[in-house]
Amino acid sequence: MQVTETLNEGLKRGYAITVSAAELDDKVNEKLAEAQPEVEMKGFRKGKVPMALLKKQFGQRMMGEAMQETIDGAMAKHFEDSGDRPAVQPEVKMTNEDWKEGDDIEVAMTYEALPAIPDVDLSVVELEKLVVKAGDADVDEALGNLAETAKDFGDREDGAAAENGDQVVMDFVGKVDGEAFEGGSAEDFPLELGSGSFIPGFEEQLVGVKAGDVKDANVTFPEEYHAEALAGKDAVFTCTIKAVKAPKAAELDDELAKKFGAEDLDGLKGQIRERLEAEYAGAARAVMKRGLLDKLDELVSFELPSVLLDAEAKQIAHQLWHEENPEVEGHDHPEIEPTEEHTALAARRVRLGLLLAELGQKAEVEVSDAEMTQAIMQQARQYPGQERQFFEFVQQNAQMQQQLRAPIFEDKVIDYVFELAQVTDKEVSKDDLQKAVEALEDE
Repeated sequence: MQVTETLNEGLKRGYAITVSAAELDDKVNEKLAEAQPEVEMKGFRKGKVPMALLKKQFGQRMMGEAMQETIDGAMAKHFEDSGDRPAVQPEVKMTNEDWKEGDDIEVAMTYEALPAIPDVDLSVVELEKLVVKAGDADVDEALGNLAETAKDFGDREDGAAAENGDQVVMDFVGKVDGEAFEGGSAEDFPLELGSGSFIPGFEEQLVGVKAGDVKDANVTFPEEYHAEALAGKDAVFTCTIKAVKAPKAAELDDELAKKFGAEDLDGLKGQIRERLEAEYAGAARAVMKRGLLDKLDELVSFELPSVLLDAEAKQIAHQLWHEENPEVEGHDHPEIEPTEEHTALAARRVRLGLLLAELGQKAEVEVSDAEMTQAIMQQARQYPGQERQFFEFVQQNAQMQQQLRAPIFEDKVIDYVFELAQVTDKEVSKDDLQKAVEALEDE
């Protein structure tokens, strides 16, 4: 086997690989020898078929496998000897397309190598960690919001008209073209006006009704309504109002706390404080992560594989185009050409991605099976009733597994770098943290 370098420019590599006919023949003979003990042929005992007959019978079939294995072996040896790591799968093609049995095999292999990543002294990286304590006012506000979700309704005085936010209890019958339709009737139905629970335009017509009123609400079902027989149709709902009730905030007491799994009100406040500070910590981590990536981007510089850079720039351009054109749901649109801005952002992402991968590899960072299972389960919850099918799909799809593994790996590498960097706590207000998070979104 002969390997000759044909290209060496920057990260681009090219090689001509020649596999002699003799090497290929040896490989075919080797494969036939491996199979011989199990071969049965009329006139011969199992495993006693002569090699010459085996080669005549199966040689052509073995030739393709032998060629592939020989070329794969040559590539593997090249990468082992050279230390190169291809950025993407190398492009390999036979150059003697008129090949016939007895000829040498000539193959051209081209690829872009991953660059050597320079060492980074992570101990010199200085970071600021924003710390926000949940104040009593924050806890009280969150407690009030929680109480709002647990609100009840109490009867208004006799003759009181329903206001937006009130609850009306009613019987109703819906008709299309004078005929009642399936699912269009109910008794003692409680409806909070302004909740948007019913067809658009329905609840607004009940504002002002009183207990004992009979009110016709005229509506039009949306064109995209889930029941095709009703989509776009005009309907009349005859509503008999039985009661009008005003919202009544839940009492902030131990009974409310027990509804949310706490022993008493102080316990509930403690849980709320912990939850708020966990949310603040998550936001602060995102801010510190951006700060870290900015510092790393300043510390390292190396040549980037154009194949990765171009692919990332195209993906960024495509994604941003769809964000600017949300009405276009599919991909039936003109090709989106990346701008210099897209390419600059792509360069940052590719550079940092390669650096974090290198840091993670050197630190032996790994994603455990338990972490992968948890990530898959979280994704599966987006498909109620089909969780098992989604789980099986991921298990059989290597690309999907990588999409789920990559962010977990990145977060673990980021945490590893945080441990080595110089991190200083800075206590700030909730508003300051919010401004820092908004600044991330604006970049």
